[in-house]
Amino acid sequence: MHPTRLAPLRAHIASRVIGQQPLVDAMLICLLSGGHLLVEGMPGLAKTTAVKALAEGIEGDFHRVQFTPDLLPADLVGTDIYLAEQGEFEFRPGPLFHNVLLADEVNRAPAKVQSALLEAMGEHQVTVGQTTYPLPALFMVLATQNPIEQEGTYHLPEAQLDRFLMHVWVDYPNRAEELQILELDARQQAAEPGPPSEILSQADLFAAREAVSKVYLDPNLNGYIVDLIMATRAPDRFDPELAAWLRFGASPRASIALARCARARAWLDGDDYVAPHHVQAIAANILRHRMLLTFEAEADGITPNHVVRRLLEVVAVP
Repeated sequence: MHPTRLAPLRAHIASRVIGQQPLVDAMLICLLSGGHLLVEGMPGLAKTTAVKALAEGIEGDFHRVQFTPDLLPADLVGTDIYLAEQGEFEFRPGPLFHNVLLADEVNRAPAKVQSALLEAMGEHQVTVGQTTYPLPALFMVLATQNPIEQEGTYHLPEAQLDRFLMHVWVDYPNRAEELQILELDARQQAAEPGPPSEILSQADLFAAREAVSKVYLDPNLNGYIVDLIMATRAPDRFDPELAAWLRFGASPRASIALARCARARAWLDGDDYVAPHHVQAIAANILRHRMLLTFEAEADGITPNHVVRRLLEVVAVP
């Protein structure tokens, strides 16, 4: 399996979304790593469009759920329906049983609904009553959230944030990209965009995942990954500035995510082994949602991106 096999999927996403290359790369890395993605950005930055374009280019079922304050857990998981004719209950699966689930504005649903995603994202299964149902072999949650509106939103708990493999911040396009967006919109007004030229089959996707898992990761680089994570938990051992910024560090899931995503990044780049720059390239998306800053750091305008940059400066590269 070669990375060029993903070229039609990249081309299809590019036909729907101008720019946003970091978002596209993050979606592909999560897809190859078998993880879930949280996308955050201002309204109108094509977050939902990009996710739908990804789903259109993959063999499998896609479902979009608009999260709202009145959503119920059963609206995601499904429920048991009583069949009077048979005198028994039958389980009707919910949207979680699709291959790709778009959880649009995930922070608009209350904690009880958000927690319905925990078992699905962490254990690839859901439990209704006393029965546990496995999810499809290909199961990916892509969630979006809006950072500026606080009314009617519910902060995602740290336990759920940790289950997202990556957290991507989507920024505004530059001037040249926005001109291309206007041209693309004019073309789409004249004619509906066509379907993907080629669908990525699940067999090819799983073959790509196997190829990613075989990308060589040197033991010394494993040590580098662990040192980065340890620096978030015991920052005073590495740098006094980090110690003033960090209240809680990343969990072991972060180490696993760094290793998996670094392999996927290297494979997409056409490399047979992971290098330090592969780890550094995805570090912010892996750690951004897994660290808690001190109140002093937040008051000073320090962001997780500042912390990641400092981590990469003070942790020695093998």
